[in-house]
Amino acid sequence: MTFPQGAKNVSVPPDMIEYPEGGATPLTAPHWVYATADQMEDSGVSNPNFNLTWEMNVDPTFSYLIRLHFCDIVSKGLNQLYFNVYVNGMIGISSLDLSTLTSGLGIPYYKDFLINASAISNGSVIIQVGPSSTSQSSFPNAILNGVEVLKMSNSAGSLDGLFSSDGTYIGQNSRPHITMKIAVGFVIALGVTAIALLLLGVIRRLRRPKGYEKQKTFSSWLLPLNASHCSFLSSKSKSATFPSFVSSGLNLGRFFTLNELREATKSFDEKAVIGVGGFGKVYLGELEDGTKLAIKRGNPSSSQGINEFQTEIQMLSKLRHRHLVSLIGYCDEQSEMILVYEYMAYGPLRDHLYGSSLPHLSWRQRLEICIGSARGLHYLHTGSAQGIIHRDVKTTNILLDENFLAKVSDFGLSKAGPASLDQTHVSTAVKGSFGYLDPEYFRRQQLTEKSDVYSFGVVLFEVLCARPALDPALPREKVNLAEWAMQQHRKGVLDRIIDPIIVGTITPESLRKYVEAAEKCLAEYGVDRPSMGDVLWHLEYALQLQGNPPTNLDPAETTDAKVANLDQPCRKDSEKQLVVDISDDSGLAVGSPIFAENFQGR
Repeated sequence: MTFPQGAKNVSVPPDMIEYPEGGATPLTAPHWVYATADQMEDSGVSNPNFNLTWEMNVDPTFSYLIRLHFCDIVSKGLNQLYFNVYVNGMIGISSLDLSTLTSGLGIPYYKDFLINASAISNGSVIIQVGPSSTSQSSFPNAILNGVEVLKMSNSAGSLDGLFSSDGTYIGQNSRPHITMKIAVGFVIALGVTAIALLLLGVIRRLRRPKGYEKQKTFSSWLLPLNASHCSFLSSKSKSATFPSFVSSGLNLGRFFTLNELREATKSFDEKAVIGVGGFGKVYLGELEDGTKLAIKRGNPSSSQGINEFQTEIQMLSKLRHRHLVSLIGYCDEQSEMILVYEYMAYGPLRDHLYGSSLPHLSWRQRLEICIGSARGLHYLHTGSAQGIIHRDVKTTNILLDENFLAKVSDFGLSKAGPASLDQTHVSTAVKGSFGYLDPEYFRRQQLTEKSDVYSFGVVLFEVLCARPALDPALPREKVNLAEWAMQQHRKGVLDRIIDPIIVGTITPESLRKYVEAAEKCLAEYGVDRPSMGDVLWHLEYALQLQGNPPTNLDPAETTDAKVANLDQPCRKDSEKQLVVDISDDSGLAVGSPIFAENFQGR
């Protein structure tokens, strides 16, 4: 412990520890490990947001498995403790909420990491925990119950040097017992191979873009392990980098060099920033041919990391649809995580509903946008044999192009659907955005495509009522839009909370069919919700029932003069583009006119 005065040991009776089903067991670590922990102490330092730090000297020529044990024995209720976990200065888990992962308190949880020798500096393994900005508590805190550091055997199957178990030395000075002729032939073969590789290297170097320099990629940093998948990547291994995906024929889009993206954004000029979100900053870039791009640059300390980066690339490389935002390419040079998307001129749907000075959308425009979004989600769910679950459907992840065509974006949290017809769900930790989360998925941690349907139901009411999914500033019964809208609908007074801008412009038949679709999406149980195909049918029917825009309405009853021409495209001042720091969906004011990021609630 490098700062012992900042730590305080806490403990509870071991019989209070309850092991979960399918998780940690007494064989993972006994009760007394999880019944004790170090938490942050009031150390009298000026900045209370310090990290608890443990350091262990290790042999830097080996790789190590790090197992961290957690059990929330300090909180008085759920969702009170959020903290970050770091391994050797790199973020391993952001905004860890143990009560959400375990659905309770006093329940063990552990996480494994592999750290390779190239990531170990000064011969030390450093474990840190510290408070997260997500926490709403006035008393920042972080805990750690146990640490295991396991040395990994090397290529000789040894934990000490390059001697194998049979005594054979496989180091650089080893000499196999072969005849002189074989040795000479081997040397000649090596020489010929070396010359061929040298010539190939010269040719490839001549063909490289100007200014190109190979660097260690972000994927070689530090990867968390899941029980079903173990990744071990070394910065010395070419096969571990994303550029190798391109050469393997997976068609993951264009690989941009860092120099290209620097030129496109004028060295990532702050004036080019058009949005800030959980992954990092988003820049407006322009290539030499005039093509505009949305360039999302990852922040290593953000709430989203290498997993989301890989998922976004792998998912979007397989998807091509009119109503899905296209991934053009990526860059992972110099430990960067950068994603490059098509330019979406009118930005997120949310900005056109509330919280900005942009002209509002007409009811017909809103219907068409909802229909386009539903088509994109329907394609995700049915476009492949396994299907894809978006897992973060919300109005900031529905973007509009220059023709107000809706496209679903941000696939960093997406998951492949059940692998076979015998499976009804995917068991996974809860991720998504507050206000849009399917309550059944939250309770059972069983993800299905109906979880997207529930989130889309919230979006439908958000479009109709033009207010956030969560608004803590409102009275308690009005905070959650989905619950409030359903309550008002049951009372028969839903018209009281409809966006005043469109009141009087909606035909009763269209409104009835639209609300019927939203209501079915918000059914408590997934089996009672419609598929996205059914939702799409209801919305298209609602558009037909709307018919042509009414011409006999009193303008005073429909809209204020300043937004009278609702069907005209929004105008924006390129010199006054607004930048938003999205950290939560409970109280946003204004979004980017071009791009939006997602908030990952855990």
